Amino acid sequence: MYFILLIILQIITTSIAEEPNILISTPQRIASFNYPVESHEVKTADNYLLTMFRIPYSPKNLHLNDSKPRPVFLIQHGMSTSTDSFILNGPDNALAYVLADAGYDVWMGNHRGNVYSRKHIKLSPDESDFWKFSWHELGIFDMPAMIDYVLGKTNQDQLHFIGHSQGATVFFVLLSELPKYNAKFKTSFMLAPIAFVGHIKSPIGFIASSVLHQSPILSHLLEGLEFLPMIEPVSMLGSELCAVGSWFQWVCAGLLFILGGWDSEHLNYTLLPQAIETHPAGCSTGQAIHYLQEHKSGYFRKFDHGKQNNLRFYGQITPPDYNISNIITPVRVYYSDNDKMAPVVDVKKIEKLLPNLVESYNVPVKTWTHVDFVFALEVKELIYDKIIETANYYEKTGQQLK
Repeated sequence: MYFILLIILQIITTSIAEEPNILISTPQRIASFNYPVESHEVKTADNYLLTMFRIPYSPKNLHLNDSKPRPVFLIQHGMSTSTDSFILNGPDNALAYVLADAGYDVWMGNHRGNVYSRKHIKLSPDESDFWKFSWHELGIFDMPAMIDYVLGKTNQDQLHFIGHSQGATVFFVLLSELPKYNAKFKTSFMLAPIAFVGHIKSPIGFIASSVLHQSPILSHLLEGLEFLPMIEPVSMLGSELCAVGSWFQWVCAGLLFILGGWDSEHLNYTLLPQAIETHPAGCSTGQAIHYLQEHKSGYFRKFDHGKQNNLRFYGQITPPDYNISNIITPVRVYYSDNDKMAPVVDVKKIEKLLPNLVESYNVPVKTWTHVDFVFALEVKELIYDKIIETANYYEKTGQQLK
């Protein structure tokens, strides 16, 4: 039953989705608040073209000495989201603006397959080969390309990093597979990190994992497709239906609940129209399937291609685990008790394996959810101010704040 529903959902969204026509882009939203913004195109080693956005400085801190390069922050979004998730909460609360106001050079990456990164040197999004990737490829190709590009453009050797949800997953993959990149980070902050997913409790995660358990061939049937694409009519309609005072606001909030958990106490309702305009932003079925494989296996390991193909790819019938012991850069983990996508038990599992965990911060609000790390009203005071304090301390002393 669940299998049939998922197949129908995928067919419907694929059939009605066209090449996205973005209503209001990340740069347009940033410019509307009079912040400077730049767009950059980055080529990966496997020929995908990624779009990055940059806020090089804040108009609030032009008094800073511009003869010295501003320290860099790279921030990375979760699955089926985009750079929009870091700006929708407005200049007073959204992560990108808060970091820029604190004096940092802010870079935001868009992973392959989302609405801003749908280009390849040879492939088109209409071809299945374009979509044959999971978050493994995001970690070993997208992340190195973006990091090297940013450091090259800013003429710096290191940067600060924040990853939300899948943004933490790809960070773990990068350093497990390419440990030389440990040296490129000053500080790193994992917000609601996902690595192990054995105890995921979100509605969509629960249903999808049930499907995988019942139908192991699912990955072969759905691999190489776009998943949760941006659908323009839905975006346009949602911006009207989700407006403040609308009777349909509870439906819009419910969509966020399905994806990551929701609590009315913290959600910033005024950004719901923009959230529905910009989410989902598109990803591959391979990304979702890879997480579902993790749920079934209980491990943090590479993509399972089936026994025969695993022998060809890995030289063994089961996928190898990621070598977390390679992650020697200082890591800070921020998690919450009410996160259905990154439950405490799964977060603690990755924490125990990290060789250089320097902070484990449990958000002191029992109802805090997965999406609250980017969309809550109190997120600046509870989380972002702590991040800035830590990064500022490193910039002044060259040491980690204990």
